[in-house]
Amino acid sequence: MNPVLHAAKLGVLRGWIEFKQMLKSPQEFGFNIIMTIVFLIVLFFQRDNTIEGTDMALAMFALPSILGMLVVFGGFMGAATTLTFEREDGILLRAKATPNGMVSYLISRIISVTTYSLVSVFMLLIPGLFLIQGLADTTWSGWFMLVFIFIIGILATLPWGAVVGSLVKSTGSSFNLTMLPIGALTAISGIFYPITSLPEWLQVIAQIFPVYWLGLGMRAALLPETAVLAEIGESWRYLEMFGVLGIWTIAGFLIVPRILRRMARKESGSTLEKRKQEMMSRGY
Repeated sequence: MNPVLHAAKLGVLRGWIEFKQMLKSPQEFGFNIIMTIVFLIVLFFQRDNTIEGTDMALAMFALPSILGMLVVFGGFMGAATTLTFEREDGILLRAKATPNGMVSYLISRIISVTTYSLVSVFMLLIPGLFLIQGLADTTWSGWFMLVFIFIIGILATLPWGAVVGSLVKSTGSSFNLTMLPIGALTAISGIFYPITSLPEWLQVIAQIFPVYWLGLGMRAALLPETAVLAEIGESWRYLEMFGVLGIWTIAGFLIVPRILRRMARKESGSTLEKRKQEMMSRGY
């Protein structure tokens, strides 16, 4: 077998094994359960409120938007924190020392991050079908659209998470450089309420980043056509949606290989030992 294909196969296998280990981890999977419960409580209290000018429940608007947000959290934060941790732990250095080890490593990251993000989406979507009336009436084309938006969302965010994870010095820095910006963007991207209720200058900023467009894509997939009245221009704007997400995807995959190669060249036993000494001095 071709060495690169063999490394890719090992990467898929490793990614799947790591995904199953995450599901068995009380710390990692427990966090997802808690966040899902929090979101369901929010949706429960929103179910009787309607969006101004429509008869659509606010919860029905918010659920697909939250699904789009979860894709961003999974792709961007998942890649950044994992890459930073494994660089500090020496896993990346061992991959670098193995023939085609970086190929196997990167594929395993893609598999584990994607599958874990998919579980996060289903954990909220399945109970949401029973909680929110009308959501289960989504057509097959809508479900196909949801899957497509999920895939392009992962592709648009995962590379940029890898970039952040490659550049920061610690897992703490990685968390701050992912959680804080994503939280701020969530607040202005129309996730829990229509973006049209915000000032126009905030709407412009939100439309630069994937969070808004993934929320819009999920709403276009799951909501009835009348829900478009709450959107900017009363349109799903598919062309702009796929255009912005496509630009983030292409730019990410053009930049991330160079960043990762530069990071890998800097990895050595001495740099790993230096990081461990710094962590010990900080009391980690």
